[in-house]
Amino acid sequence: MTIEAGGPAPDFTLPTDGGGSLSLSELKGRNVILYFYPKDDTPGCTAEACAFQAALPDFTGANATIVGISKDEPGRHDKFKAKYGLAFSLASDADGKVCEDYGVWVEKSNYGKKYMGIERSTFLIDAQGTVRKVWRKVKVDGHATKVLEQLRSL
Repeated sequence: MTIEAGGPAPDFTLPTDGGGSLSLSELKGRNVILYFYPKDDTPGCTAEACAFQAALPDFTGANATIVGISKDEPGRHDKFKAKYGLAFSLASDADGKVCEDYGVWVEKSNYGKKYMGIERSTFLIDAQGTVRKVWRKVKVDGHATKVLEQLRSL
C-alpha cells in the first residue's frame, strides 16, 4: 500500500514506551509528525530522533505531536528515550502491520544482500487526519527543519 498526500492517514493503535499505547485517532485535533525509522540507538536513527527532539518546542508551538515508529519493542524504546532525553512517543510495530499500511516495509539492499526493512519515512498529518506531505527515503541531515517548514505552511 502507498500513502499519498491528500488521502486519509490509516488509523492504528500501538504499544509505546513507558507501558502505554497510542492511537492515531486519539490525536485528532492536532497535527502529527509520524516518522518511521529502522532501529533504536543506531547512528542515523539517533541523529533523526535527536533532531526532532531539538526542534520539539517549535513543533509543539505549531500544535504538532511527534510520534516515532519502529519494530523495536517498548522496553528498547524506553532505554533509547532515556539515553537521549527524548520527550515524544515511540511506538512499537512489532508485527509490522502499520509499516505495511503506510508502505514503508520495503525490500532493501546492503552490500548486494537483499532484505526487508523499514524505509526511513515521515508523514505530516493534519489535525483532521489527512496526510499533507510524505517524505520517503529520508536523508537525516536537515530533515526535521524541512518537516517544520512544511508544518508551518499548513
